[in-house]
Amino acid sequence: MPIKIAFIGAGSVGFTRRLTLDVLTVPELQDTHFAFHDINPRNLDMVAQLCAKDIRENKLPAKLTSHRDRRAAVADADYVINCTRIGGLEAFATDIDIPLKYGIDQCVGDTLCAGGIMYGQRNIPQILNFVRDMKAVSKPEVLFLNYANPMAMNTWAALDAFDRGEGVNTVGLCHGVEGGWWQIDNALAVLHGHDKEKQDYRQRTQIICAGINHQTWYVKVLYKGREVGGEELLKAFENHPALRKSEKVRIDVLRRFGFYSTESNGHLSEYVPWYRKRPGEIKNWIDLSCWINGETGGYLRVCTEGRNWFETDFPKWLSEAGKPIKKEERSHEHGSYIIEAIETGRPYRGHFNVRNHGCITNLPADCIIEAPGFVDQFGIHMTPVGDLPLACAATCNASIAVQRLSKEAAVTGNVTLLKQAMLHDPLVAAVCNPEEIWQMTDEMLVAQAQWLPNYRRAIAAAKKRLATCDRVKLRTGWKGAARLKTKTVAELRRDKEASVLAADKAAAKRAKAAADAGAGDAVSDLATAHFFQQGQHQTRAAGADGVP
Repeated sequence: MPIKIAFIGAGSVGFTRRLTLDVLTVPELQDTHFAFHDINPRNLDMVAQLCAKDIRENKLPAKLTSHRDRRAAVADADYVINCTRIGGLEAFATDIDIPLKYGIDQCVGDTLCAGGIMYGQRNIPQILNFVRDMKAVSKPEVLFLNYANPMAMNTWAALDAFDRGEGVNTVGLCHGVEGGWWQIDNALAVLHGHDKEKQDYRQRTQIICAGINHQTWYVKVLYKGREVGGEELLKAFENHPALRKSEKVRIDVLRRFGFYSTESNGHLSEYVPWYRKRPGEIKNWIDLSCWINGETGGYLRVCTEGRNWFETDFPKWLSEAGKPIKKEERSHEHGSYIIEAIETGRPYRGHFNVRNHGCITNLPADCIIEAPGFVDQFGIHMTPVGDLPLACAATCNASIAVQRLSKEAAVTGNVTLLKQAMLHDPLVAAVCNPEEIWQMTDEMLVAQAQWLPNYRRAIAAAKKRLATCDRVKLRTGWKGAARLKTKTVAELRRDKEASVLAADKAAAKRAKAAADAGAGDAVSDLATAHFFQQGQHQTRAAGADGVP
């Protein structure tokens, strides 16, 4: 019998289509029924057109249906994939802009800090609605694959509901481990002069990586079968021509902790209290060659540009859809591999966000960890990790405390818990005093009222407090330490054309140099291209939260 995979938030154009194509690379899954749901009919229709053409032109037996009604989409589903962004870019803008008035400069704002906490307040009530629908109408053993941030908070709330008998089994998925894994391999390969070897980074370098989502740590690294210590890894990053510029925060943490973190420079910088608290120092720690390296509001900018670009260029996307689906173009996103493993029994090893249950022994048993595991026809099985290094555990535990408060606040609509979550957030606490935090939270509640049904009774009181309180000093008009202009579609198109032209010229120059030297080895070019693709992969994942 064909399986059914439902997408909630299918209007996330790049991400929904990528995961659909990934599934269709598996011969046994090419008759899958894909059910797309989104509250935005225009985005839903555009994604459905693209994926339908991919299926039709490849002459596959897969079926695709579109639904405005969520229950109809998840009815009888075997798997449900969540890639929503509750409130869209309108709410996201307030996650970035309001904290800036209080001196809080965020790069991403979707996992922790003020933006991530408020994102959780919007998402968690809807996550609970999703799992209730699945419990009622999906297959009894349905698996909920959550890609939406804040990953740990969303997955924690969903699994709490499952434990109460009100939800379904849930796993959180993120590709962050892969990007850092490639960086470690590349840095070591360059250090030891092996960067021209034709070898997959996952074959040359093995890792054990564990922690919590976006704060996962490479606690063991084997390079060509030899264990690599922190000093050697630090030397590799400090000497890498590109990474030493783009990963200054991660390298500094490696220098002081002895372990490298999975998440990007910009992400990591807003989870800890040390790098973004003094406006004059922020630029010392970031790199503006790519948004994910620390740009103020960088994620919001690229999401906005991506949405505008897609809406303008949709006819071109549609005309190009339907190309042959190739197994070698399958992405590293875990979703299709998990489904393949359960349906075919072919084991898959990856990193998954699940309840701890003692897997990492010095983190709370009930928190959501990201750690190694494998999947087969019997489900997902986690590998015991033991203790994290003490500094890594301390950083994770600080974030877990904020996640717990935030999750409980969202479930109960408790404003005091919400403000206490903000109070304990590492970066918020480094920048603001308690009264500033209280007022900022009220302001964010009022600005996001339409997406916060859980705080319906509290919004009026927050408005009253804002109208009557003595105003704290605000940074009105401050755009942050490193904010870039959101480009128009015309500007993006010009930049792309210039980039392609420059790449063509550079490739021609390298080819001529190789020919003159009598060497045809282009492996270094491939390594450079792969490094670029890793950055593009993270940029593309902006769509993972329902942003087309």
